Amino acid sequence: MTLDAVAWDALRLSLWVAVWATCIAVPLALSVAWLLARREFWGKSLLNALVHLPLVLPPVVTGYILLVLFSPAAPAGAALATIGLTLAFKWTGAVLAAIVMGFPLMVRAMRLAIEAVDPKLEEAAATLGAPRIGVFTRVTLPLIAPGVLAGAVMGFAKAMGEFGATITFVANIPGQTQTLPIAIWTALQIPGGESAAAAMALLSCAVALGAVIVSEALARRVAKRIGGAR
Repeated sequence: MTLDAVAWDALRLSLWVAVWATCIAVPLALSVAWLLARREFWGKSLLNALVHLPLVLPPVVTGYILLVLFSPAAPAGAALATIGLTLAFKWTGAVLAAIVMGFPLMVRAMRLAIEAVDPKLEEAAATLGAPRIGVFTRVTLPLIAPGVLAGAVMGFAKAMGEFGATITFVANIPGQTQTLPIAIWTALQIPGGESAAAAMALLSCAVALGAVIVSEALARRVAKRIGGAR
């Protein structure tokens, strides 16, 4: 089993999409997780439901919704086109699809980490005169760092493996929108393509395993640093 240029192009695009999706989604997911964990407001249940909706919707439906909202003919898509940003049938759209599909996993991991922090620690820091942002960056964030890291890794892994929403929203264009999962699916549609599909599947497994190993190593380092600082 050998990997051809199409497979390597698909891998590079998948990594590119996953890195962009993770970098964009982490601060957004952390903000939403903090709101859900620490604040009570009207519409909280609705926000929670919307955040987790991609987990229960078929990915193809999610991709179709994105296509309806961000196609060039849609108001949102046309508005973004005026600033030079096109999403439908572009790699940028694959990034958006990866963000949407991985967002619930990231928010959940980060929210659980925030809820595990005793609010009294934050209150004590606030009574000492620390501003709200200072309390978060100096007290809360270091304590939830392993949870943030776990959420980021889950988001990255989801982005690497995303298929249904991506192919519906950005189609299957080799070199432009054909990520590794789509390339595997494409190989399986061709008679005799099983060998290429198997090679790409093994490559996907290797990348996923590497991500998990790196995540575990970083998590242990963060936990050790936090433990040493106490």
